[in-house]
Amino acid sequence: MFINKTSDGRNNICGKQITYFRLQQSLSQRQLADKLQLLGLDVDKNAIQRIEAGKRFVTDIDLVIFSRALETPIEILLYDINDK
Repeated sequence: MFINKTSDGRNNICGKQITYFRLQQSLSQRQLADKLQLLGLDVDKNAIQRIEAGKRFVTDIDLVIFSRALETPIEILLYDINDK
């Protein structure tokens, strides 16, 4: 049976990386949401919060736009820091 969650129960593997790169750029969750909206992704601060907490799934379309907004390769966003 396929389990659609990480080993620690998160709904995505990119949330922690998104948090890291957002903070590296000194962006608030609201500022990141604004940046994403300008790129065409309709999300708000609450959605960012849920993504970073691992409570919201992230689509491939979302991931492409996060990558652009954070100026970070998709591969880096998909790096699971809990994967050993």
